Amino acid sequence: MDATAQRRELRQRLTEQRKALSPQQRIAAAQGLRRSLEQLPEYHTDARVAGYWAVNGELALNLVIPPLLARGQQFLLPLLESGRQLRFAPWQAGDAVEPNRHGIPEPVRVERPLAPFQLDLVLVPLLAFDRRGQRLGYGGGYYDRSFAFLNEQARPTEPLLVGIGYDFQEVQAIEPARWDVPLDFVATDRELIDCHAERESETHA
Repeated sequence: MDATAQRRELRQRLTEQRKALSPQQRIAAAQGLRRSLEQLPEYHTDARVAGYWAVNGELALNLVIPPLLARGQQFLLPLLESGRQLRFAPWQAGDAVEPNRHGIPEPVRVERPLAPFQLDLVLVPLLAFDRRGQRLGYGGGYYDRSFAFLNEQARPTEPLLVGIGYDFQEVQAIEPARWDVPLDFVATDRELIDCHAERESETHA
């Protein structure tokens, strides 16, 4: 099986596994995710925190967002732009949304959306990840295009990229493409993984 077919099979398997979770499992996972993110200092202090609207069984951020807003931090959701680029708009519960071309809710009536480089912390959706910070997304390339500028900078820097996924979405290794932007951390329902430390330990192994 070639790499493209392997990625397709992995996407399908993990999507089905996510959708099969019970409501109780989803609630427990959301609670676990919040505990994992609470170990990340930037979650408590960064001014502009971007996330996503969970669809298709993605690990929900519903327990992660209220503490941000209570502390006076701003939470933002992605907007699809032309050229498969992302911009980000402030959002809180009750603000109007409408589905984009992929059926994912986006904020409406946004006057000045923020560019990726204006963010401090980004919670990135994924289908699979490895401990070195390689991520398997949905094949659209939106995040890799939008945050490509990070590959030209010493990491970690701002914005900090934190992948969000269930513990079972971890795989042994994902072969990176040259345009992939690695994650700084991965937060799951079980733990917070420092991908830089993992890459460092592999280098010295």
